[in-house]
Amino acid sequence: MADTVDSPELVHLAVEAGIATITLDSPHNRNALSAQLRRELIAHLDAAIADDAVRVIVLTHTGTVFCAGMDLKESRGAGAEQQGVTEVPRILTTLWDSPKPVVARLSGPARAGGVGIVAACDIAVAAESATFAFSEVRIGVVPAVISVTVLPRLSARAAHELFLTGETFDARRAAAVGLINSAVPAEALDDEVARYTGMLRLGAPGALAGAKAMLRRERPATMSDDFAAMNTLSASYFASEEGQEGILAFGEKRTPSWVPEG
Repeated sequence: MADTVDSPELVHLAVEAGIATITLDSPHNRNALSAQLRRELIAHLDAAIADDAVRVIVLTHTGTVFCAGMDLKESRGAGAEQQGVTEVPRILTTLWDSPKPVVARLSGPARAGGVGIVAACDIAVAAESATFAFSEVRIGVVPAVISVTVLPRLSARAAHELFLTGETFDARRAAAVGLINSAVPAEALDDEVARYTGMLRLGAPGALAGAKAMLRRERPATMSDDFAAMNTLSASYFASEEGQEGILAFGEKRTPSWVPEG
């Protein structure tokens, strides 16, 4: 059923001390990617990216599940052109291309499209009790769209195993195969997220965006061409306003001007 104008918000945005926290808050359907949740998630991501006060984005959730993937109730009976999955690339691309680092915080399971969202984030931290699965084949579909963000994270052998079997695996396995960065006891989850966000807040905004773009770029065919491109890039950042401020702050043993207070 389509949401109405009066429907309660399913995704929330809060900004504090340079950190934008975006919270999926649709526990009644395990934070599934309904039309309303997709729309609100995109809107809040766009707002956080556009906000100059935001340096880091944290994507988290309420309830026991991070994200169960597509809302299958909405998918039932719809034709190929009406399937909500066609809107998921916009979410994944926004996360992947965000000039600001995005940290996923999972205290519960992720399935299918939810795993694609985790993979699209720069850093992902999960409670050890969280589980993951590419369950698509078990309902007669394939993890096609999310493969764009997931495959760059996983080893090829693990991708074949997990995509084909649909097996549920735990957070420690997810870290071992490269899907997430860290699996910690549930009581240490917030501290681990804060450890990452604390480090990310120290980075210069332009340099963080540049480093992300560098990590995503296609590399030239030869090492000499690669060095030439990277030498030019490096020199431009050393000479930039941020680079000069960082060098000056280092010499003066002070905090650079871009580090948010608090």
